[in-house]
Amino acid sequence: MRSVSTFSIVARDPDTGDLGVATASKFLAVGSVVPYAVADVAAIATQSYANTTYGPRVVAAVQAGMPLTRIQQAFADTDPDHEIRQYGLVSADGSSLSFTGGSCHPWAGGTTGDGWAAQGNLLTGPEVIDAVASTFVATKGELPERLMAALTAGDEAGGDARGRQAAAIYVVRKNGGYGGFNDVWIDLRVDDDPAPVTRLAELLQLQRLFAGPAREEDLLDLTGDTAARTLQGLVRAGMLAESHGVWDDVAEEALRRWAGIENVEDRMVDPGRIDGMVLTHLETVTK
Repeated sequence: MRSVSTFSIVARDPDTGDLGVATASKFLAVGSVVPYAVADVAAIATQSYANTTYGPRVVAAVQAGMPLTRIQQAFADTDPDHEIRQYGLVSADGSSLSFTGGSCHPWAGGTTGDGWAAQGNLLTGPEVIDAVASTFVATKGELPERLMAALTAGDEAGGDARGRQAAAIYVVRKNGGYGGFNDVWIDLRVDDDPAPVTRLAELLQLQRLFAGPAREEDLLDLTGDTAARTLQGLVRAGMLAESHGVWDDVAEEALRRWAGIENVEDRMVDPGRIDGMVLTHLETVTK
């Protein structure tokens, strides 16, 4: 059994109730092993000779009203290899727990706060978890961006002592999945890459762009410089003739056709305005 030597952060957003896990490791497809979460119940990271039964067991126990400390004791009582395990738990009420077995490969350890738990094993040192924790606490915004910032800080502080290979972020929100049909809001993995955390951050930006919707504060009126930039982008994309120099119904239709091709239609709003993220994407893919 290979050791899933890694670092991770498990957390809950106190404003939305979202639950999530971010993790990185010198371990192929770490996202297929470490993170587990169920909306409105709990999120779990299990690593260091990971016992993947822990995730479903934590969820069932939390749903039954069992506190996290009792769950940890139950694992200790029933798992003969408990001392080589490491895990972080966060429940929907914001309770948190991090456990590091005494036989985990050094450096190994973890820390917790209100609604979050950070842990890692076989790391370059305690500075990795310190960076993960302090960055998560200091970062503002929604849970995916806070988790990503924390993971990036841990990676920059040294990360897995063996090197880098894979990273993942998994966030659940009630009815937050595609079309509202499930609760999986963010589910991104980099399975084998020399800079997995960097690539994961890029994928998160893309997911946020493609999954929309637009926010009122990001909308720009299609007048002046904004209209000119959008028209130029649509010309470069082959959606408008080069001679088309005004924003009108033809330009609006061209923008909407391009948005459908690029899968950003969820960010399209009423005519005469454009999401700033859509404009940036238009300029990026047509430059």
